Amino acid sequence: MPFSPSLRIVRLLRPTLWALALSAPLAAWATSAATSSASATTPATAGPKVQDISLIAGTCANCHGPDGRSPASIPSLRGVNERHLLARMQAFKAGTATDATVMNRLMKGYDDAQIQALAAWFSKEAH
Repeated sequence: MPFSPSLRIVRLLRPTLWALALSAPLAAWATSAATSSASATTPATAGPKVQDISLIAGTCANCHGPDGRSPASIPSLRGVNERHLLARMQAFKAGTATDATVMNRLMKGYDDAQIQALAAWFSKEAH
């Protein structure tokens, strides 16, 4: 059975997509570390800072599609209930989501404030 052109493209891009997906938590960690050191000089009442959430959410586009709307079989995130998204992301981070592939590893790169901000951002219909 011959391969479709789109399947060939996916197979060619698979290593690149994996590299991007696996580097997302590392980039989030580096940004978080930079933000943590910068916030050390802010007053204690300022609370934790979450950098521009659209930048963090941009790493999700590798698999979940631009703006969280997936064109493929990977679930879309845009417009999903915030509590559901938060619970799923927390389960991924804790390693308790049994239906996950790479999400258990990817979510470990985000802190609790970033996860809450991602859930809130994706739950909104339009940006």
